[in-house]
Parts: sequence; structure tokens; C-alpha cells
Amino acid sequence: MTTKIKKIEFPEQSLLSRKKKDFDYMDSFEGELGDDSKDIDITEVGKAFFTNGPKWGKKMFAFRNKVVGLFGLKTGSETEKKQKEKDFTCEIGERVGLFKVFDKTSNEIVLGEDDKHLDFRISLLFDKNQKQVNGKSLKISTTVKFHNWLGVLYFLPVRPFHKLIVPAMLKNIIGKLEKNT
Repeated sequence: MTTKIKKIEFPEQSLLSRKKKDFDYMDSFEGELGDDSKDIDITEVGKAFFTNGPKWGKKMFAFRNKVVGLFGLKTGSETEKKQKEKDFTCEIGERVGLFKVFDKTSNEIVLGEDDKHLDFRISLLFDKNQKQVNGKSLKISTTVKFHNWLGVLYFLPVRPFHKLIVPAMLKNIIGKLEKNT
């Protein structure tokens, strides 16, 4: 099955939705899982997020870390040795690289980081209650709150790549989840 990824309105059922007015940037993408996919645990979704990014996205993230480290921004390397993806259990407060788990429910994980230039959050929302019969979807939503001009400047070149990486990543995550069913 070929997974179609589409840009959608910010999901009202997301934990981040109640703070929408506070964000300077928001986007959401959705992909549907096949009808034969079993009931997926949100922890599986969180683990898949860290292990299924596109290879070119990983190279870009490594380049980003080298550049922003020069400006004293967080790169995630400070916590890299403490927590590996395979040991990640997606519990609130847990970290993998740059990402910290801020919130978790039975169908959503909110990851992100607070830094001096901006705060960002990523919601992984597994929706089991689609209007279609047996429909299941995975939504990735991103929010950004700028603190200063450096945050705005930082996000200018990131934004176009973000809009390419997130759909590619979502497609890979769904492929991984369907493969495991």
C-alpha cells in the first residue's frame, strides 16, 4: 500500500491545540494506516519517530547540530550517551538527543525542547477514531514559539526543509508500523 501524506488543519484533539494562540508557527501532516494494521501502542509510534527519519534528513540534522553549537544552542549531544532510541520508553521527562517527552496519553506523545532562541513541540497523534470504518491515521504536528530575533532567523532556512522532512518521516514511520503488524 502506498501511503499518501497530506497537509491538514491543526488537530483539535491534540494536547497542543489548547495553546494554539501562543505559537508563532504551526503545521500538521497526516497519513492513513492500512485497514489490516493492528492496534498500535503509542510507545511504538514514539520509537518509530526516532528510528525512521529519511537518511538525508539525518545528515541535515547533523549539519544543523554543528552550526548551532557554534552559537551556544542545544544540539542534543549533551544527552546522547544517556539515552539510546532502543531503550526509549516514551515516558514524560525522558530524553533522546535533542528531544524531551513533555506529555503522553494513550494516543499522543508530545516531544520537543526549550532553548533560548525558541521552543518547539512535536505531537505524534495516533487517531483510532477516524470516520471511515477501521480507519486509523497518524498525525505529526509541529509548533514553534520564538523568543527573540535569533529564533526567527534560525527558523527561516529550517522552515522549507521542515516541510519536506516531516512528510517523508511520517511516510517512513507509517511504513514501519504497518510492517510490524
